Amino acid sequence: MEPGLTWRKHAWGKARRQLLPTLPIEVVRLRVKRAKELGLPYKTYAGIRASTGHDLVGFLFSSNGLGKPSARAIVPDTVTQKLASLENTTSVALAHKGIDVTQIDGLDRIDDAPAPHLTWSAMRDRMKAIAVSAGHPADRWVLVGETMFEQDWAAAAQAAGYLRGTDYFAPAASG
Repeated sequence: MEPGLTWRKHAWGKARRQLLPTLPIEVVRLRVKRAKELGLPYKTYAGIRASTGHDLVGFLFSSNGLGKPSARAIVPDTVTQKLASLENTTSVALAHKGIDVTQIDGLDRIDDAPAPHLTWSAMRDRMKAIAVSAGHPADRWVLVGETMFEQDWAAAAQAAGYLRGTDYFAPAASG
């Protein structure tokens, strides 16, 4: 063991703890409540909030993320149940061409998904326009999808984050 390692670890740990914010319990409670309203685990919500510095207003759901990858696909019950449970949250569907999501309850708005042939800048502009037309800048939204190109939408728009639909809509673990 090199000389002074224990002291350096102690000093580094103390400095790191001093840098981390200590939130009042009331703020933590409000954030736990907000995470629940969004249908997110607190750890996920807190991570997104910490990385953006903003609260989330809602979700941009691709039709794939909603469990509707084709015109004939039936939306899983877990999707409709989760959408129904959301509070103080805006839900925007981004429907791929040929996919009808109008029958899904709990969506506040439906827009056309960006076309697959768009350039990065055109995709960015389209996604930012969708977010702003739904009421807030892109960094206030989490995109929920299932594919790599949908993940690119989130990156291009500089959205608050990206989640896989199968993860977001997975039944809550009991216990």
